[in-house]
Amino acid sequence: MKIRRTLLFFISLLFLTAFSGNAQEEETAVKDTLKVTNNKYGLRLGIDLSRPIRTLVDEDFTGFEIMADYRITHRFYIAAELGTDKDNQVESNLVSSTKGSYIKLGADFNAYNNWVGMNNAIVVGLRYGFSTFDQEITGYTIYTGDSTFPGTIVNETTQFSGLSAHWIEFVFGVKTEIFNNLFLSISLQLKNKIAEDIPENFNNLYIPGFNRTNDFSDFGAGFSYGISYLIPIYKK
Repeated sequence: MKIRRTLLFFISLLFLTAFSGNAQEEETAVKDTLKVTNNKYGLRLGIDLSRPIRTLVDEDFTGFEIMADYRITHRFYIAAELGTDKDNQVESNLVSSTKGSYIKLGADFNAYNNWVGMNNAIVVGLRYGFSTFDQEITGYTIYTGDSTFPGTIVNETTQFSGLSAHWIEFVFGVKTEIFNNLFLSISLQLKNKIAEDIPENFNNLYIPGFNRTNDFSDFGAGFSYGISYLIPIYKK
């Protein structure tokens, strides 16, 4: 009798395991189907929040940027950013300002494998950046080469108009859907300047969209924190 009960228990456990396995396979199949048919495709529009925040806390900066992307395949998006910047450079021996606009065009790849119903992204992207801007020098100090005698301070305005710059930008970021179709994003950009108009006897200290430059290399960096909304067009 004891052997019968033990045998019955194992047979029941075997059937339960088989039934559970079939149920899991059916659930996985349903999820796979949902992944294929319920992915949202559309236009996502937003703004870079870091620029308005910096505008409020930094009196030497004013900027605004619009972000957009459009999904073309399961993992690939075409993307663009359009913005304006004004930055004042106040140094011990120089006072100047830069203002202009920029556009960045490229594509993003979503490296994150979403669960059913999720639209989050780990973004790896590439951009081509182009900026047009003006530089204005309002004061500078003539270097004498001798620390004993201070340099001559020149207070006169010199303007350089119609300047431009080009660069390539690598993007690494995260996008999280906090509410239905509403996303928060954070990204880091690594930039490599490939061409620029250099004013006579002066260097570009700031390039809108590229940010601060330096004398040692053509590389730069940027950071953004944005909010965007997806306008769904169809599901696939």
